[in-house]
Amino acid sequence: MAIKVIDQKGKSVGEVDLNKCIFEVEPNDSVVFEAIIRQRAGKRQGTHATKNRSAVSGGGKKPWKQKGTGRARQGSIRAPQWRGGGTVFGPTPRSYKVDMPRKARRLAIKSVLSQKVADGNLIVLDQLTLATPKTKDLKAIFSAIKVSGKVLVVSDDKNVQLSGKNLPQVKVVPVNGLNVVDAVDYEKLLLTQDAIKRIEEVLA
Repeated sequence: MAIKVIDQKGKSVGEVDLNKCIFEVEPNDSVVFEAIIRQRAGKRQGTHATKNRSAVSGGGKKPWKQKGTGRARQGSIRAPQWRGGGTVFGPTPRSYKVDMPRKARRLAIKSVLSQKVADGNLIVLDQLTLATPKTKDLKAIFSAIKVSGKVLVVSDDKNVQLSGKNLPQVKVVPVNGLNVVDAVDYEKLLLTQDAIKRIEEVLA
């Protein structure tokens, strides 16, 4: 498949052939869903914790004798029913990591890329560079290439990455940071020819 390539002024400068094994696969929604769950779960720290009755301080002495007081039997003032007592079935530190085969992970990103191409939401630039980090300059490029809405930009240029931080509907990620969640969340995907080559080297 060949797709039009434009420059930073919006002028057509040729075409680039996309690898059909990456940009023309049959999208697999279930695998994409699993990849999203895996990525979001991996961001959870899992450091939540509460103290149970054995972890709270105090309560080493039986508050009163077992029989003869007329009150209910109690063994510790740190039992869950007491004020200041331990928590029952509270969260404990754990890992939320979800395993997923490498082939499935690659199929997920291929599915998303293929869907972008099918929907006409993939924009290819010959290059994307800025002399200095200026948000105004990046906005001017978007205006020239007539791109609006939520845009995911894949670029290793540090000035482009810094310039995109102040644009609420724009996110700039490095080539090795391209992921399923961002690709699904943002409507448009903007790639450079160099980024396409590197993606094909990894996924082909």
